[in-house]
Amino acid sequence: QVQLVESGGGLVQAGGSLRLSCAASGSIFRFNPMGWYRQAPGKQRELVADIRSGDSTNYADSVKGRFTISRGDAKNTVYLQMNSLKPEDTAVYYCNAMSIGNNYWGQGTQVTVSS
Repeated sequence: QVQLVESGGGLVQAGGSLRLSCAASGSIFRFNPMGWYRQAPGKQRELVADIRSGDSTNYADSVKGRFTISRGDAKNTVYLQMNSLKPEDTAVYYCNAMSIGNNYWGQGTQVTVSS
């Protein structure tokens, strides 16, 4: 059974930093791509960033230059380094991973940025 376990959310002041982690397990196949989505109250879930084979990355325009996505050495872990956080970054952040065409989600971790 595939599981995605997230950690690293919390409360931070505007301008601060947080690092989210997600560890995927339960598949003998590589997880690709892996990424982070977020959902703010009353809004649709949106892509924040993802990372694919060869470590190519993709970012939402709103986070470019502030957030960095990366993989761990084992390739089944993905990180999101979030710097210069803004109140509008407040949301539940979800880890996402695909394996042999199946789409998996983590349980979500709350990120709250106070002004």
